[in-house]
Amino acid sequence: MKKILSAFLLLYFAISFSQEKKPMFWQDIQEFKKLDQKSPPQKDAILFIGSSSFTKWTDVADYFPGKTIINRGFGGSRLTDLNDFANDLLAPYQPKQIIIYCGENDFADNHQLKAKVVVDRFKTFYKKIRERFPDIEVDYISIKYSPSREVIWPQMKIANKKIAAFMKKEPNAEFIDVTKAMEDANGNVRKDIFVEDMLHFKPEGYKIWARIITPYLK
Repeated sequence: MKKILSAFLLLYFAISFSQEKKPMFWQDIQEFKKLDQKSPPQKDAILFIGSSSFTKWTDVADYFPGKTIINRGFGGSRLTDLNDFANDLLAPYQPKQIIIYCGENDFADNHQLKAKVVVDRFKTFYKKIRERFPDIEVDYISIKYSPSREVIWPQMKIANKKIAAFMKKEPNAEFIDVTKAMEDANGNVRKDIFVEDMLHFKPEGYKIWARIITPYLK
């Protein structure tokens, strides 16, 4: 009877473990691994890491002819997710440059979140990059002011300012400010470059980003 009970408990725990909920975005990371197995990533590429503004930039390579781009934007990722999956996002690659767009969703998930928390999350990820790639170029694109998220613009502005100051002091690092380029003649965020959700870009939005990013590419 004891043997039967033990066997039952082992089976129960085995099933429970196998059904354990995977971390958010775990499947996205597995897809990246499949892509890398199918087509080994090229050395000295430019690695884009970040959230859905990168994920939806599916034709990003077309905007930067002559450059080898690896796009590893995933879901509605936050800087916490970049930190959680840092090894998976960095270890498979030997890039000459990393460009990051992330932080917007951190604020969107928690409207009370202080800018300092997001800045510290970024610094943590930046440190993880530098531990692996001490000398490559690392650039951060400013958090964009999406019309649908105007309520959290104040925290975003503070975070942008603090991250810009941090990057200015770092070697081989740049803060890529896309803010002015996304404004109209009156200094308002252009809504016409966004799709209906007022969060993600139409091609025109990506054209603006590409124009600002290009001078920073190695």
